[in-house]
Amino acid sequence: DWLTVDGGAEKVLEQMLQVFPDADIFSLMDFLTDEQRWCIHNKPVTTSFIQRLPGARKHYRHYLPLMPLAIEQLDLSAYDVVLSSSFAVAKGVITGPDQVHVSYVHSPIRYAWDLQNQYLAESGLAKGFKSMLARTLLHYIRLWDARTGPGVDAYVANSHFIGRRIRKVYRRDYEVIYPPVDTSAFTLHEQKEDFYLTASRMVPYKKIPLIVEAFSKMPDKKLVVIGAGPELEKAKAAAGPNVKVMGYQSFAVLKDHMQRAKGFVFAAEEDFGITPVEAQACGTPVIAFGKGGALETVKGLDSDSPTGVLFEQQTVESICHAVQHFERIAGTITPQACRENALRFRPEVFRQHPAVDQRRGRHADARRHPGRGAGALSERAFGGVSRGL
Repeated sequence: DWLTVDGGAEKVLEQMLQVFPDADIFSLMDFLTDEQRWCIHNKPVTTSFIQRLPGARKHYRHYLPLMPLAIEQLDLSAYDVVLSSSFAVAKGVITGPDQVHVSYVHSPIRYAWDLQNQYLAESGLAKGFKSMLARTLLHYIRLWDARTGPGVDAYVANSHFIGRRIRKVYRRDYEVIYPPVDTSAFTLHEQKEDFYLTASRMVPYKKIPLIVEAFSKMPDKKLVVIGAGPELEKAKAAAGPNVKVMGYQSFAVLKDHMQRAKGFVFAAEEDFGITPVEAQACGTPVIAFGKGGALETVKGLDSDSPTGVLFEQQTVESICHAVQHFERIAGTITPQACRENALRFRPEVFRQHPAVDQRRGRHADARRHPGRGAGALSERAFGGVSRGL
């Protein structure tokens, strides 16, 4: 959709480019710094007209009403295969009948669909004239998003949780390929110390102040908080003497705390959630909200090899209960089980999935035999996805 930071979606893009090193890159805008361009292999990017609009670098989200138009102006007619990595409008690119469009969907546009009311409330737009304008805009975004859904030949979801959103919004089947997590950057550490860790961008849906408040009510338990963002001051205000709010820290500091923590606490409803997997790669159990991607990345206590404890509600009481329960059963969760579970999401698994070549093969057969629907054709892969474009 846009290239402004080197976050989770950009890590997915970086792995796509390892599979397809000769692919060209198109995006609404590209404001990556020289240090961040590793995620696109320092390749040039073709951008839309939004790149040149006033204030786009800092306030690009203000141009949301123009993004559907902008994505449709990108000329992709020269390509046989188009891969879109989409959490907003990228899946709406225009392709023709002789092109294959495979869309890796991080989520249908969250703030336009089932999370609309949550986002409006968090933005102070629940009521009033501005709320009416925002709701009208999101209504038209939904209409556009639904209209462009059939233009995708194959949907790939980053989790079954997002797959269910795809089916609900676009009425389409999907395949799941979990995002790549660089588990090699995190090493197993079996000796744990007497503190818990939470680490995240400090944005409302991550619920970091909620975690801080919960631990402040458990003064005998220590919590370390790493991350920065608009909720940082709120987290500091909720912190008791047993909570250490460190703000932004380097990767080395984050990794060190992940390795030594007795447990990683995660209260967000995430599409997938990379940090719980990174914690498990260090051998650290996870205490997570049992909804969204965490249900697929953390093995609960009903598993033969559990890697964490799942709690049912995003409340102080639920978090406190989960932490206390974790301490009672902590011996049943081993660092080795956590590490083994995390390896399911290593980049090699992502890169070797044959989904793109399978779809390309079915599409080519459908063109040779127009009487047969592409969806009814063989699932055979043409040597795996590593063949490239």
